[in-house]
Amino acid sequence: MNILIVCLGNICRSPVAQGVLQQLANKQHLPWLIDSAGTNGLHNGEPPHPLSQRIALQHGVDISQYRSRKMLASDIEAYDTIYVMGEDVMEGVKKIAGAAFDSTKVHYFLNELNHNSYGNNMPDPWYGNQDGFEKVQQLINETCQAIINKYKIESVND
Repeated sequence: MNILIVCLGNICRSPVAQGVLQQLANKQHLPWLIDSAGTNGLHNGEPPHPLSQRIALQHGVDISQYRSRKMLASDIEAYDTIYVMGEDVMEGVKKIAGAAFDSTKVHYFLNELNHNSYGNNMPDPWYGNQDGFEKVQQLINETCQAIINKYKIESVND
């Protein structure tokens, strides 16, 4: 399975989710390819935000080698599932994809949590401090585990 995780700049939320989900998939021996992208392209080629890197590493996930990229319309066909980090990101994905947009493939990341109190919007830690990045890390960890559990159950039922 190929999964793309999308946020605005691809330096805070989506690279952390990419790293966490890939690590969990690897531990479960799931042959998944996880990637991430941003809708605005403002940080193309940049590494993840320093606080994203630091907190992810504190949780055992090294994302220091990741580099930001802008989502492409061709990503809609290239990935089995695309997770977006918020309503603004969903609008950006729709705009980028144009006629290729496939609503059966694109989902809100946080919708995988049953107890989600944030609706469709993963908080963006960009303007905050370390506590905000830690809070996002915790939400990402929970959501990625829910994704692993969901698809493991679906593959057993197939």
